[in-house]
Order: sequence, then structure tokens, then C-alpha cells
Amino acid sequence: MTEQTEDEINARANEKAKKRKAAREKMLADKTKEKGLLIVHTGKGKGKSTAAFGLVFRALGNGMKVGIVQFVKGKWETGERTALEKFGDQVTIKAMGEGFTWDTQDRARDIAAARGAWEMAQEMIEACRAADRPYDMILLDEINIVLRYDYLPLAEVVDFLGKRPEMLHVIVTGRNAKPELIEVADLVTEMTQVKHPFREQGVKAQRGIEF
Repeated sequence: MTEQTEDEINARANEKAKKRKAAREKMLADKTKEKGLLIVHTGKGKGKSTAAFGLVFRALGNGMKVGIVQFVKGKWETGERTALEKFGDQVTIKAMGEGFTWDTQDRARDIAAARGAWEMAQEMIEACRAADRPYDMILLDEINIVLRYDYLPLAEVVDFLGKRPEMLHVIVTGRNAKPELIEVADLVTEMTQVKHPFREQGVKAQRGIEF
């Protein structure tokens, strides 16, 4: 077999790239619809909230307004919360959680906190039915955790999110997303854990990585 010259390799690669571009343009030609998305980040791997906050910062960079309700990490001082405070009234953060269940040791208190956070989330979402909606995107951080422990009625949450304002993006995070929530979502990503230093190397949660 004759060895190809660099020019021949480049020409072949360019031809493949041209075909990929044509196929991509054909696929995009009929993708003209715009709508608010219900986005779910779930799975046992790290990065669910991290990815959600990445979308938040992307939205803010595009001049959009964002509302955030944190269902679990309310008492934590986190780097993302400190950074988001620099955006002023472009972002609203409601840290409503009491902490993780193994910290609080009080189920009734956890349920009350979850209900308070959900009522705040509903209020923020409902406000977006107005013509001058206050938010373009709302993040419900770790709501999957409270749904997992049945702190909120699943049917109520799924029904409400399914009837959200048409152009509002809503992101929900947390492991063990319920199948019913996945069913009504537009975009679902499952984070898969391959390696984690906490479990395998005894490395504690570190500033800038976990919080």
C-alpha cells in the first residue's frame, strides 16, 4: 500500500469535513423552534450543580435574568453564591435549605424547609407569566434530593413544572431524579462517577472544587 503524502491526507480530511458540514447544515435547517426548556441534571457523579451554575453564568453573560432556589445547601458558604452576588439585581438567590439530611437529623424540619423552598420556587415561576417577566431562567438546585425523600408531593411538582411559562428555562439538579420528572423534561443529563478522590483517596471536600 502506497503511503499517502501530507497533501493527500489533508485533502481527504478536508473532503470529510465538507461532508460533515453539509450534513450538519441539513440537520439544522428545520430546527427553528424556540421554547423554555425543563432541564434535569442527575446521576451519582459529581458535577450536577456545577453544570447548572455553568448555564446560569452563560445566561447572565447573555444579559438574561436568573432566579435560584437552593433546596439543600442553604447554610453553606459557596464560591458560586459569592460570585453571583457581583451580578446585582440580574440574579436572585434564595438559599432555603437546612443542610443535608444527615446533618439536620430532623425530618419535620427538613420537610418544612423543602415546602418553604418549593413555595418560593412556585412564586418565582408564576411571576414569569407577566409580560415583563423577572426571570429568563430559574435553577432549582438539589430539588431531586427532597423529592427522593418524599418531602414534597412528586405529582404536584411534576404537574407544576410541566405547566411552567412557555419561554422560561427551568433547571433541576440532584441525584436520583424521579422517572416522572425525567419523562416531562426536555433535556436530561446523567453524571456518571468514574473516580472520586473522596471515596478512593480520602480527600476531603475542598474550596473551589466542592464549594
